[in-house]
Amino acid sequence: MTMQVGLKVWRFNSRTGERELQEFEIAAPEEATLLDCLDIVKDQHDGTLAYRKSCRMMICGSCGMRMDGAAVLACKMRMYDIAQAGHVPVISAMGNLPIVKDLVVDMDPFWEKFNSVNPYLQPGYEEPPDGKENLITQERMNVIHKEALCINCGCCVSECNAMEADPLFTGPQALAKAMRFVGDPRDGQKLARLEKLNGEHGIWECTRCYFCTERCPKGVDPRDAIAKLGAESMKEGIDRDMGAKHAKWFVTSARTTGWLRETELVPKTQGVVAAIKQTRFALDLALKGKVPPPFPPHVAKDVKESRRLYDLVRDQGRDGYAGIVQGERALGRLSHGHGVGDQTLEEIYDRPGAYHRPFIADEEADA
Repeated sequence: MTMQVGLKVWRFNSRTGERELQEFEIAAPEEATLLDCLDIVKDQHDGTLAYRKSCRMMICGSCGMRMDGAAVLACKMRMYDIAQAGHVPVISAMGNLPIVKDLVVDMDPFWEKFNSVNPYLQPGYEEPPDGKENLITQERMNVIHKEALCINCGCCVSECNAMEADPLFTGPQALAKAMRFVGDPRDGQKLARLEKLNGEHGIWECTRCYFCTERCPKGVDPRDAIAKLGAESMKEGIDRDMGAKHAKWFVTSARTTGWLRETELVPKTQGVVAAIKQTRFALDLALKGKVPPPFPPHVAKDVKESRRLYDLVRDQGRDGYAGIVQGERALGRLSHGHGVGDQTLEEIYDRPGAYHRPFIADEEADA
């Protein structure tokens, strides 16, 4: 059985700098993916169309591109529902990387940042006697379970707002790969890695937009990896960056009063001098009712719950990335349909006043 598929493809000529949106109408098998459709275009309609591919099985990461402005793996995108809806998607090259031709981007900047985090194990353990294997428990390796799934496709880099604003930002893929080794119990350069990652254009430059997590086709969750690096940095006392100071004050404020005391945020994060320089701006906000009075500090009604959570994490030794890993396990159970007690997953999130269902990276994000 075949179906009619329409595609609009942005063509690009690097020699002239010209761009053209070209439309194709093809007949494709009902099980066809976007990559299959591009193959048909190239084989039967226009042999000059340029794109990358290799394994066709969501393993090699070669066929990253954008569909309707969102990064996807072409070999993962089934086209049946799109064709049945009569939608004609726009296919373009990934973002934040120079375009070579059509849907092909220059990956050199990508690999330079990848190599900048020393993406290889630097052993820091003693070899067991008698040539025995160095065994690590599954629990300790769970810390980097998601990060180890990265296939270097570049979809997260394509969608990164921080990289769009600052091309020198290390980027979600490289930082996720860095966490893969920071969290590896066999690696002996953890502190050196964290020190380097806390430098300029490092982990604290992330804008927390979560687009990298949303578009990752393998469930790596790069934003989560960056959060782990930040948490572990502060645990190890590497907190000189303004981003780390902001996070520390956020925790202190939530623990003591149950909410973020914004009037104290600037002096605690940027220092007293910076706060004085922003006095006029603060007064303008106060005149418009945008700044609550700093005294007396407002204390949340159930602030004991906030303090209890802080004490629980501290007593369990779940500071650093350990606390985030614990949360990953809970989200993983929810994503596989495990409820709480006798409640089903639907009952948990459909009840009145419930929080929105959290984004689970291994769900089909392109549905």
